[in-house]
Amino acid sequence: MAWVFLLLAGCFEVVGVIGMNMILRKKQVKSFAVFIGGLVLSFLFLTLSMEQLSMGTAYAIWTGIGTVGSGMVGILFYGESRDWRRLLFMAMILSAAVGLKLLS
Repeated sequence: MAWVFLLLAGCFEVVGVIGMNMILRKKQVKSFAVFIGGLVLSFLFLTLSMEQLSMGTAYAIWTGIGTVGSGMVGILFYGESRDWRRLLFMAMILSAAVGLKLLS
């Protein structure tokens, strides 16, 4: 169950980053709610996952999911660069997270 919590934590981290982008574009209550809600849920699920996973592994995977997820949201929804090098480095982050899962 810890890995499910960690996956949820990473996904809500992406929601928090989306909220941050919403705030930058238009300061509305909804934008702040998405930002704060995403981060609160992210930290909640990260904390729950760390009850069974080591801190280093959980944190590395959480940040990896947040980084790659936010990058993909930027590419898919905000018109950010699709440069092959950027995608390569995102794939490297993702493969490192998978490697940590295999070792844990």
